[in-house]
Amino acid sequence: MHSALNLATPALLFPAVSLLLLAYTNRFLGLAGIIRNLYEEYRDSQDPKILRQIGNLRTRITLIKWMQFMGIASLFLCTVAMFQIYTGWQATGEVTFGASLLCMIASLAVSLLELVRSSDALNILLSDLQAEYDRRR
Repeated sequence: MHSALNLATPALLFPAVSLLLLAYTNRFLGLAGIIRNLYEEYRDSQDPKILRQIGNLRTRITLIKWMQFMGIASLFLCTVAMFQIYTGWQATGEVTFGASLLCMIASLAVSLLELVRSSDALNILLSDLQAEYDRRR
């Protein structure tokens, strides 16, 4: 049985989206700091592994940009849906809220891809440690 969407339902998404966007921003700022440090380290050492890390980080920055974009689109559409429901455009508000949920799903999916990429970056570092370990054995 399909029940009508009320004004409170889209409002439930607000805290989740706000916290998610904050988490995405923190990830971006953390990566920006790492990239700055790696850039300086590369200028000093010219280590090709640093270039691989920077390439991985560039991809992750792009993914975070899309995570943020989809999260903001979700919040925007959620707000529009609330306005539509408030003004009596129930059916349009339901469709807009559905689009908002799809944007949130897309944002979370891209977040999952970025998480996979972050583990790839750690594996680059761990390969150095493993090689050192193997040499010492």
